Amino acid sequence: MSAPAVMLPTPATTFYRDTCVHLLQGADGASGSAGDLSPSIIDMDIFSQLLEMDDEDDREFSKSIVWNYFDQAITTFKEMDVALDTKNLAELSTLGHFLKGSSAAVGVIKVRDSCEHMQHYGKCHGEDGISKLSEDEALEKLTVTLRDVKVQYKEAAKALKAFYDEEDDGEDGEEEEGQTQKDDEAEAVEPSKNR
Repeated sequence: MSAPAVMLPTPATTFYRDTCVHLLQGADGASGSAGDLSPSIIDMDIFSQLLEMDDEDDREFSKSIVWNYFDQAITTFKEMDVALDTKNLAELSTLGHFLKGSSAAVGVIKVRDSCEHMQHYGKCHGEDGISKLSEDEALEKLTVTLRDVKVQYKEAAKALKAFYDEEDDGEDGEEEEGQTQKDDEAEAVEPSKNR
């Protein structure tokens, strides 16, 4: 019987480990603080691979991918809202699958996981992808999960924008926009007593 093999660090694994430590300490070449990239929000293994594709001088390549992800997420959330309103479970499953893949590519952990659940719920399966749900149960779970995933997305977008030293302009979700519209509509119906 032989002794268990011990993995010695190779130059590649040492570089990778040092890069991750370097990123987590904030010396990442971006103006923002990588300390905002909590491992519970961003998968640093995946995100650091994305950063490795950047030029040494700037983070423009990875930033463009992240901003493209923001655009995809916002569009997908709007499509999910429509699919939920029309109770289109198959479309919700497809959209969950799509956003799961986009989120995984950037390393947005919670959104990836929630979208996987949405993918299963859209097929009337439980979170595990195996157990059966009724359509009503699936719709209830999809409603809650869609609300939660939007919050998770905002958390990740805020952290990523801080990493790239960009202002969070509130454009990373239609929820705030929708709330402002609802506030405006309510004020139009019920004018302020102070006027």
